[in-house]
Amino acid sequence: MNSLILFGSIGSDLAETGRSTAEKFGLDTPHFIAQCISFGIVAFALYRFAYKPILAVLEERRQRIAESLANADKIKQELANAQATAQEILSQANAQGSKFIEESRQSAAMVLEQETQKAIATANDIISKARQSNEAELARMKTELRREVGRLVVSTTAKVTGKILTSDDQNRLAEETNRQLASN
Repeated sequence: MNSLILFGSIGSDLAETGRSTAEKFGLDTPHFIAQCISFGIVAFALYRFAYKPILAVLEERRQRIAESLANADKIKQELANAQATAQEILSQANAQGSKFIEESRQSAAMVLEQETQKAIATANDIISKARQSNEAELARMKTELRREVGRLVVSTTAKVTGKILTSDDQNRLAEETNRQLASN
């Protein structure tokens, strides 16, 4: 029983200490709560309209890169298969009579060289196209991201300041945001 009284006494002492500290530092509870709510709204808006779309774009890009790497591995495997096929052709030519041995070796060497050159040319072409596609996609995503961030900055600025922005203000904010994003 005495312990309950002791805990009650400590609780009221702590509450009084908290109140006096808040008064010393000038805590204005209504404004503090309003600021917490405003912060929560802004944090939610940024998470919902900026952070999530950016993560989705990055995940899509990561998947495309993984697909490109898988295609490159597939091309390497096909090149290895082509080389294995060429070796098989060589072994069959060696099995033939001594009369055709020299002719078969020259023929197989030419076929191997041609197939290898074709496979290398095809692989380089596919890799080049994949790189170009990735670069174009990256440039498109950067442009899209800049537009979206500019739009969000204008929208957020208008909401936070409570001011209706003119089209000149909107253009100026969008240009400043694009310049800052381009410099980073």
